[in-house]
Amino acid sequence: MEIESLLGETLRCTPSRIALDDGVLTLTYRQLAEAVTSEARFLRAAGGTRFALLAENGAGWVIADLALHHLRQVNVPLPAFFTPPQQRHALDDAAIDVLVTDRKEHVLERWPEFRLLGRSPFSGLHVLQRAVAADARRAVAPGVVKITYTSGSTGEPKGVCLTAATLNCVSRSIATAVAGLGVTRHLCLMPLATLLENIAGVHASLRAGAGCVLPSRARTGIDYGALDPQKLLGTILRVRPDSLILVPELLRVLVRAVQAGHALPSSLKFVAVGGAMVSRELLAEATQLGLPVFEGYGLSECASVACLNTPGSSRLGSVGRPLPHVRIRVDEEGQIRVRGAVMSGYLGDPVRQEPLEIATGDLGEIDSDGYVYVRGRLKNVFITSLGRNISPEWVERELAHEPEIRHALAHGEARPSVGALLSPWQPSLDDAAIEHAVRRANARLPGYAQVRHWACMPEAPTFANGLLTANGRLRRERVLERFGGLLQSAS
Repeated sequence: MEIESLLGETLRCTPSRIALDDGVLTLTYRQLAEAVTSEARFLRAAGGTRFALLAENGAGWVIADLALHHLRQVNVPLPAFFTPPQQRHALDDAAIDVLVTDRKEHVLERWPEFRLLGRSPFSGLHVLQRAVAADARRAVAPGVVKITYTSGSTGEPKGVCLTAATLNCVSRSIATAVAGLGVTRHLCLMPLATLLENIAGVHASLRAGAGCVLPSRARTGIDYGALDPQKLLGTILRVRPDSLILVPELLRVLVRAVQAGHALPSSLKFVAVGGAMVSRELLAEATQLGLPVFEGYGLSECASVACLNTPGSSRLGSVGRPLPHVRIRVDEEGQIRVRGAVMSGYLGDPVRQEPLEIATGDLGEIDSDGYVYVRGRLKNVFITSLGRNISPEWVERELAHEPEIRHALAHGEARPSVGALLSPWQPSLDDAAIEHAVRRANARLPGYAQVRHWACMPEAPTFANGLLTANGRLRRERVLERFGGLLQSAS
């Protein structure tokens, strides 16, 4: 059965080992298996065929997610950081007829067509149902159990269809890659509704026999509009995890905290960083501080992680070698392409039987030892009026490495030089401090890529104002639309 396969050797040999702990509910592997099978029966009785999951990080989210995986039912995790129109789009686009949630009142007020069926005694989540016309339900490929919606840069995210076989293959591959590191306790900091924490964090950890600690956002200080570094550091010190998954901004917070004299637990064995491009200098600083940080690479269309550095196979500046479940090549445009355990297509596309090759949209290289390097986004490359092709992510990494600069957007299409929109860490910083930071970054760049003019954004980018994605990446089109005029006046 699906859940026994996922929990594997630990369920058979050490069933009393802790599997989940969210500060309220603690479950052993045996108790988790029992809760998942009971939750599966409860959800089956709801009579739906397409489910959505909208809940805070916690044991309940994992129980419901694993139960739907066990049932081989379509599950659409709804990120809480999506705007109401984006959530509505996902519900209607995927023709969801059952919603599993910890925010019953929110759902009934916002989407009154749902009616309450009951509350699960196993996950503690409410189950709500609505009628969906049969012709609204578009076909998906056989075996699809998860549709994850990419946050993207538009108001209507696309549904990435993933089969159980693909998800199992990816989580098994990740678990194998970190086997032997002695990881027994993983701290989930990222939203479980994102594949990175869902598959690489929870599923892979459970396959490896590790326990998952699942604090709420209120305890970690990681919210979609703000970050409380003290709460984040306090959570890590209290939990003393062996492993973490971080986006670059969270890594930078930890590095700056250690540099300022804060201690991190000696228990840390493996800190994976991904979700966006990472400064080589930031990774080097983390390593010098003794942090076991390893960059990886993936995307929703590849069911999260495709490449990963590990202690036994690591190269600074690369995103690691491809994991065994994928094959990667770079095409004639310099674009990274991925085959193997990948998506079955986007929801609404014609169902295809042949394996897909994913055109990632990322520019990259592969060295003679098989390490993959990501250089930037193909669509973001701009050409200056002097004919230089520049990937803005390259310039932005150098700018954002400076302690004064939190976010940077480089732009220079059809212009003689590169300009940048900047958001400082402290609004009180004066122009002289920012200028010094820009000069230090420029010293690491060739002349044609150096920033010659810049302006500070009047409003700091956040999830709430729509200028950041869930992984902390700038939504380039929206930032340029709102603040691009400042570059004209600064040049």
